[in-house]
Amino acid sequence: MEYTPRLKQKYKEEIIISLTKEFGYTTVMQVPRLLKISLNQGLGKIAIADKKVIDKGIEEMTLIAGQKAVATKSKKDISNFKLRKGMPIGVRVTLRGNKMYEFFDRLISAAVPRIRDFRGISDKGFDGRGNFTFGITEQIIFPEIDIDKINHIQGMDVTFVTSAKTDKEAFALLKALGFPFKTQNN
Repeated sequence: MEYTPRLKQKYKEEIIISLTKEFGYTTVMQVPRLLKISLNQGLGKIAIADKKVIDKGIEEMTLIAGQKAVATKSKKDISNFKLRKGMPIGVRVTLRGNKMYEFFDRLISAAVPRIRDFRGISDKGFDGRGNFTFGITEQIIFPEIDIDKINHIQGMDVTFVTSAKTDKEAFALLKALGFPFKTQNN
């Protein structure tokens, strides 16, 4: 028997049915689903000054995502920042399939509750097309990162790309998957 992530199983058995009832879909293919999760970490000024920061960023992002991360390179020269075209300035990784569901599960059950003074994540990060982005201020919230080996505390952006047509559908999908949005009375 092949392994299926917990959230993928939950999506197939419960969420499709509940979203179909809520929005009145006529076919299973209309139900929004999570397509990919993109993690992006801009290392900026420290990456320009020290080339080892990119390697360390790739190593950390690979640990967090469970998949090899790649460096992002600048697209143009900016003399004020001492930046040349093609210089590595960040790290990114895109997760799909089972790795995406595993990361999502670890994010909501282990990492997000470790955020200092956590009261939920704001629902203001929707883009109008059913995608949601939020920022994490410290990479040390992930249990995979060893705090003693960190030189610089960096933040990152996490983007959830869904097949939803509207933000309301995407919100319902992420909420059903267990994403900890802020409640209205906070």
